[in-house]
Amino acid sequence: MGTTDRRYALGVDTGGTYTDAVVYDEAARAVVAKAKAPTTHDDLAIGIRSAIEAALGASAVDPASIQMTALSTTLATNALVEGTGRPAALVTIGFEPDALDRGGLRAAIGSDAVIQVTGGHGSHGEPIAELDIEALSAAIDEIAADVDAFAITAQFATRNAEHELAARDLIRERTGKPVTCSHVLSASLGGPKRGVTALLNARLIAMIDDLVATSARILTDLGVEAPMMIVRGNGSLVAADFVKERPVETILSGPAASLVGAAHLAAADDVVISDIGGTTTDIAVVRNGVPAFGEDGAIVGGHRTMVEAVMMHTHGLGGDSEVRLKDRAVGCELEIGPRRVVPLSLMADAHGELLRTTLERQLDAEIPGAFDGMFLQRTARAGGASIDGNEAQVLERVGAQVVPVGAAVGTARQERAMRRLVGRGLLRLCAFTPTDASHVLGEQTTHDPTVARLGADLFARRRDRFGNAVASDGEEFSQAVIAILVRRSAEALLAAALDRDGLDRSLAAGPLVAAALDRTTASARLEIGLGVPIVGLGAPARTYYPAIGELLGTDVTVPDDADVANAIGAVVANVRVQHEVLVTAPRRGVYRVHIGTEPETQWERLEAQARACEAAEAAVREKAVAAGTRDFVVETEWTEKVIDVDGRPMFVEGRAVAVASGRPDLG
Repeated sequence: MGTTDRRYALGVDTGGTYTDAVVYDEAARAVVAKAKAPTTHDDLAIGIRSAIEAALGASAVDPASIQMTALSTTLATNALVEGTGRPAALVTIGFEPDALDRGGLRAAIGSDAVIQVTGGHGSHGEPIAELDIEALSAAIDEIAADVDAFAITAQFATRNAEHELAARDLIRERTGKPVTCSHVLSASLGGPKRGVTALLNARLIAMIDDLVATSARILTDLGVEAPMMIVRGNGSLVAADFVKERPVETILSGPAASLVGAAHLAAADDVVISDIGGTTTDIAVVRNGVPAFGEDGAIVGGHRTMVEAVMMHTHGLGGDSEVRLKDRAVGCELEIGPRRVVPLSLMADAHGELLRTTLERQLDAEIPGAFDGMFLQRTARAGGASIDGNEAQVLERVGAQVVPVGAAVGTARQERAMRRLVGRGLLRLCAFTPTDASHVLGEQTTHDPTVARLGADLFARRRDRFGNAVASDGEEFSQAVIAILVRRSAEALLAAALDRDGLDRSLAAGPLVAAALDRTTASARLEIGLGVPIVGLGAPARTYYPAIGELLGTDVTVPDDADVANAIGAVVANVRVQHEVLVTAPRRGVYRVHIGTEPETQWERLEAQARACEAAEAAVREKAVAAGTRDFVVETEWTEKVIDVDGRPMFVEGRAVAVASGRPDLG
């Protein structure tokens, strides 16, 4: 075993498909050992423990030598992309009813409950109405049993948080459930958009809390007694306790960690980094060694948040994306993603005989079935869930076994019910994926190629709208699947590059780009590609990215250890936190410094500026320690907005932004 005078860190990435672990030597800045294990969604502990045990065993490092653990995860990202998450309720304070139609809030709410009450503050922090405690109490009691968490957004809460904090205390007292206040997550205006961020955060609290608790328990069992850090969407590390109440900040945690890991592995200055996993492909453009940060907050699953994150373009396109025949297809017209399913070849690891027997029987049938090659399995979350009649019928037919979809679904209503159950994580769908296609073509040998080929043969004999088989055999069909994945990936990479160059990213899906990629023009010469190399990450990168690079006319690098870049990024990242203090001017000569629930009043602009900078620095130092670092530097920037009124400058507002950054504390 290794000696305890060495400084080691353990990085773990819990992804949608695999959990990765690396043991990292801090002094040598090198990977000592790495390991992968399937992510076990019903019980995350199994996959996490397997990966950590394998990495520690391969490293021969004494667990007592581990002085920091760092965790990145795609669980929050995948939950938003796939539309899953725990039920939550949104409380809005001081907004008109039509506020729900702004900032993407209506779409984010979906079927979740909404409570609207009077209250709120004005733009300078002054109260405009009393918080209706009585109405809020009655509404909370009515819905508390049906939700796992609450989110609150109040009018101008970033100028005065009094009503959000009062509502939070009331909800905690009456329900004991987690509560998210929007002003904690963002200092920006825009109550509806803050509401989106808070609501998404509330849905994720239980999920990330389970992940942190599970990881901590496993580490203790294995003899690792070291501080645990979590990667946020901006690529920085924070202590696990710091992020437990703000899990939405972990959206794009996995992709951000992969970007940090890629930069560490490739030492590249100008590249497009693309990380393909089982569920998503995450793309970032690095220029002069620096990735872009989203100015307006991360967009994930169609929801624009106020979470600072590396500007990632996230697509529901991965090795485990569901492959479907387009409605009214002509020939082999396919759709891939965004939903992740279990590949047939992977499900065969545990249920090979059942899948082989069923698929062979379906192939022997004269007429292809609508659900051939598809299977269902209950998840642990199915027990005790609230469901309707059709959903109950489907769950009953699935039972405790893996069953063909056709055995559980007999009507269009039941099919819709099945899709809802899959979306809510109560059922697991197994179907043909690009991973299966790679097994058929011999490009991947991780799981069962025989079951993958049976699934491909079944899909190949499906009929288009003219009654013709979509492919001559499973191999031709698998080639078509990989070709579509390569093409969609190329379009996604082009879109990210166009966006970074200040152009309309939608051009990547336009007819001119399609003609250039397909090389279908004769009279006109159209060429398009990438002007910088691609760094491919993720376990499937070596399988798909050489063809993507060829299509885009650029070099592709898949670094050594790229398959665990997320886990590497987790251990090499730094702590970075910031705090912002706003100063407004309700009239000339009066300055409001927005600190806490009651703004402070100053009579001189320079004094207001100094007070804001002082408060921002004090708050960010406190945050840095809570986030897990004591060796940090603080930089504070003051910006202000001044307009001309009748030839005289008039102060509108100023912002003091303090940023603290440093390496995490090692145990």
